[in-house]
Amino acid sequence: MAPNPFKPSFGSTPPLLVGRGDLIADFGDALDDGPGAPGRATIYTGMRGVGKTVMLNEAEEQARSRGWLVISETATPGLVERLTRNHLPRLLHEFGEPKGKRRVTGVSIPGLGSINWANPDKTEVETSFRFLVEQLTDILAKHETGLLLTVDEIHRHLAGDMRTIGAVLQHGFREERQLAFAGAGLPAAVSGLLNDDVLTFLRRADIHHLGAVPIDEVAEAIRQPIESAGRHISEAGCAKAAKATSGYPFLIQLVGYNVWRQHPRDETVTEADVDAGVAAARRRIGALVLEPSLADISEVDRSFLVAMAADSGPSKLSDIAERLGVDSNYASQYRLRLIQSELIKPAGYGKLEFTMPYLRDYLLNHAATLGMGNGE
Repeated sequence: MAPNPFKPSFGSTPPLLVGRGDLIADFGDALDDGPGAPGRATIYTGMRGVGKTVMLNEAEEQARSRGWLVISETATPGLVERLTRNHLPRLLHEFGEPKGKRRVTGVSIPGLGSINWANPDKTEVETSFRFLVEQLTDILAKHETGLLLTVDEIHRHLAGDMRTIGAVLQHGFREERQLAFAGAGLPAAVSGLLNDDVLTFLRRADIHHLGAVPIDEVAEAIRQPIESAGRHISEAGCAKAAKATSGYPFLIQLVGYNVWRQHPRDETVTEADVDAGVAAARRRIGALVLEPSLADISEVDRSFLVAMAADSGPSKLSDIAERLGVDSNYASQYRLRLIQSELIKPAGYGKLEFTMPYLRDYLLNHAATLGMGNGE
């Protein structure tokens, strides 16, 4: 029995990545175009499950395929310290001076972060994060290659470290070093960073808002892994599975995974398998994606969404305000915040609709715990 080819795990690159080819090529072109190419600083944003981390994986692959070195990190406390104390010294040790020429003797991180090198004459030189980047890129330039730094889950709570990284990247770009950066984060988190007056460098980055994938490409992303693993699925079954995902990248993997596992030893994936797999995916999407997305927002924001869920289609802002017992100006503040979070989107004058598949059903089923009783 062949293993399940689908990967409904956050950050895992799917067996067939669809709908992102142009963005991947753009990043590779930026590396080829040399210093000054705008795509050498890129940020991917979008709601949970749209494939932001996967895009960082692809950016790293574009760099490695060109012989670049890659540092892959997540925006958690101590980011600059890890870069200064661990990643850069390791790469310099591997690709810099011959072994035995120098060694690390101590570390201190006053703001920028620093590290002490012991040279053969026993003197010590304090080295900053910026200086380590300059050392490494000087070495790599001799081999006509460069350094890519990727940072996942960027957010405003780590603005200090991001300012430091931005300043170093800005200096490196001005000096035309072979240096590139790719980051990823939720829309509200990225927006918070970009509104920081000190982070002007990141505001100049190429920012890509990842959305849904065209349904015809989704069908191929479901069919190809199944057939490559030696099984068969009809066009009708494939179309039904693709439609159930609404083009949402994480659901492509979750639906495919659950469709496959219905009768994994059978040669043919039937439409009954598709129906059962879609139902299983719908049950799982709540805990995996919808619940964490709602946890990121305020109680009033959640009440706004529950009020929207009472409609079977696009909601009027005036109706939402009436259900909440507030005026339209007050409701508009939360409307703007939820649009920025990409949980809802405009659907014509004065109307709104959900962006995430099955969010309406989840809200109705959990209205009592989300702040509005039965949602009416």
